[in-house]
Amino acid sequence: MQKIKLHIIHAPILLALLSFLACKKYLDQKPVSGVDTPDTLPELQGLLDRYNRLNINDPGADEISADDYYLTTADWQAQNEQHRRMHVWEKDNLFPIPSLEWSTPYSSIYYANTVLEAIDKIETLPATKADWNNIKGQAYFLRARIFFRIANIWSLAYDKSTASSDLGIPLRLTTDFNAPSQRNSAQETHTLIVDDLKNALQLLDIVPKAVTRPSKPAAAGLLARVYLSMREYDSCFKYVDIALGYKNTLLNYNNSPEIKPSASFPFQPFNTEVIFYSSVNTPSILLNARAKVDSTLYRSFDNNDLRKTLFFRSNNNGSYGFKGGYTGDIGLFTGICTDELYLIHAEMNARAGRLNDAALDLNKLLVTRWKQGTYQPYVFTSTHEALQIILTERRKQLQMRCLRWMDIKRLNKEGFNISVRRNVSSQEYFLEPNSPRFALPIPDDIIKMTGMPQNPR
Repeated sequence: MQKIKLHIIHAPILLALLSFLACKKYLDQKPVSGVDTPDTLPELQGLLDRYNRLNINDPGADEISADDYYLTTADWQAQNEQHRRMHVWEKDNLFPIPSLEWSTPYSSIYYANTVLEAIDKIETLPATKADWNNIKGQAYFLRARIFFRIANIWSLAYDKSTASSDLGIPLRLTTDFNAPSQRNSAQETHTLIVDDLKNALQLLDIVPKAVTRPSKPAAAGLLARVYLSMREYDSCFKYVDIALGYKNTLLNYNNSPEIKPSASFPFQPFNTEVIFYSSVNTPSILLNARAKVDSTLYRSFDNNDLRKTLFFRSNNNGSYGFKGGYTGDIGLFTGICTDELYLIHAEMNARAGRLNDAALDLNKLLVTRWKQGTYQPYVFTSTHEALQIILTERRKQLQMRCLRWMDIKRLNKEGFNISVRRNVSSQEYFLEPNSPRFALPIPDDIIKMTGMPQNPR
């Protein structure tokens, strides 16, 4: 316990130093002197249980950049300069100096690397082997999850034909502050993420002690999400099938005790659909009083669809704010849930031409979202029809989960031609399909410090 306390005391120092993670220069001395490295399994688990650090601190720049909401000119002008520029996809100055949006996820990766380096020095005994495996699996999962969040914001959609030369992200795989950072390729980035998750899947428990900890279904579910973003559909189907084999329960929006329809935020956190819990500490620009739900998206909900009242609140001026996240508060949920898995499973079945199975997947989800007795099940007659409906329902169910930006990028690789527009301050801003600006610029101070190549604008 004494060693864990020392880490907590020095965490601010570590965090400050992490803004210099990518520095090419060697440091003259150890980053934090006098801090013992944890060397017992309980201490390592204590590091991984840092909820405020590893579960509710995700970056949210991808959701700010996406198209499920709009701002009035007045609300846009009230934001800080960086958020205004991010909202309209400017080429630079999107992040303050120093940027917590960049340094915080790398700080989380530092925790995972600390555990991965320390655990191999701990002897495995029959009585502790299960805990040893589970802790190592958690570290692999957490590192992969954060790397994937970073890649979704600061790199373009994965393209197998160009991935070996496309820019990925810096892969920090050591706690050594002296190790210089450089940008890995998109192929190296995604290979590392997939390998970490496969390692985690082998090591983790099936049922975690809490959904704030990783598990086998969480690892399989995240693998499905990663392969979906890569458009590797056979692998995506394999792992979403594994994940649903572990956990497939759904909330019934009609009568679940975990839903309080009259509450400001109707859905309880850690509800029965949640496999792994994580969230964004919501930026001010996305608070529901400011971020108005895209009006076309809102109108796409039938009056018998319970999500129309559970997901949205009226602003009493003809616009609506989003309240339907699985965090139970203003945070934006980024974790793994069974509703997402059903939608991925349906999409994979549709892409493979298994139209009856795709309809069964989607209908099993949607019948729990509509007023009892009103839902009319889908019957698909073509792959094109099935994909259009499934992707529409995916957007409706999974909005404000930091998934839309990923979806726009991956679908545009297949010719969906999704463009994004903003109208603020009497000016229209336009982000064309497959624009290089779908990879946000790395914070300017990091580029200056490291000499890493910046994302093209």
